Amino acid sequence: MRLVIGLLLALIVPAIASTPAAAEPKLLWETKGLANPESVVRDPLTGALYVSNVNGAVMQKDGNGFISKLTSDGKISVREWVKGLNGPAGLALHDRTLYVGDIDELVEINVASGEIVKRYPAKNTLFLNDVVAAPDGTVYVSDTPTNTIWRLKDGVFEPWLTSDQLHGPNGLLVQGDKLIVAAFGTLASEGQKEEKAGMLSVNIEDKKITKFGDGTPIGNLDGLESLIPGVYLVSDWNAGALYRIDSKGKATVLIDLNQGSADQTYLPDTKTVIIPIMLDSTLIAYELD
Repeated sequence: MRLVIGLLLALIVPAIASTPAAAEPKLLWETKGLANPESVVRDPLTGALYVSNVNGAVMQKDGNGFISKLTSDGKISVREWVKGLNGPAGLALHDRTLYVGDIDELVEINVASGEIVKRYPAKNTLFLNDVVAAPDGTVYVSDTPTNTIWRLKDGVFEPWLTSDQLHGPNGLLVQGDKLIVAAFGTLASEGQKEEKAGMLSVNIEDKKITKFGDGTPIGNLDGLESLIPGVYLVSDWNAGALYRIDSKGKATVLIDLNQGSADQTYLPDTKTVIIPIMLDSTLIAYELD
């Protein structure tokens, strides 16, 4: 028996020792010269990157906000490609239309011309934040401070779900019959203490809200992308981190970032994550193992 165990160990131990460790994320490029970038999406047709720039206070209607157009490797093609916005945040691209959450409006932009073609007002909102488009063209938008998710369907833009259980909904992702939500919680301010939040799943049909795992708070979550089925890339705006979060709510730090890490995009074909850092006015790209 000892001989058998010894032979097994002789085979197993070298195999374990030779298993390569996961490589650290590799910084590919960094683009400076933006103005409080909040969100980034890639155009699958052209490879261009569209970046929303708040350019000032997040919820201030000052007309300073704009969308930048960059090359696939982060070079700025047109810094102020679309102007006339206030505090543009989340972006979603569907059928050559770019949707932008802009404080109290959802804005439609024709990507071929760069022209604003329609604005959908959202009464009683405070901050339309992340935007996601479902395969059928339905658009969901989070209004983080009011615990509300809006929906654009068949030309009608209206509140779809309001619930304190959303705990400051921020990042959104449509997966089948579920809307995945990365909750922001609250930041410490006058009369308000900091509260971290976690990941949620909303059944699109009956709007039932379910926590990931036991609902343990993770952070002040912002950007949300699918890494692989059941695993998500999520940024933490306050802590300045990029997490790997599984369906049980277990979070692992992949990259230690600066505060203000916002709504990233993930390119599975090149395993590249591109992250706006709002407070640094930069856009950074990492290759993930």
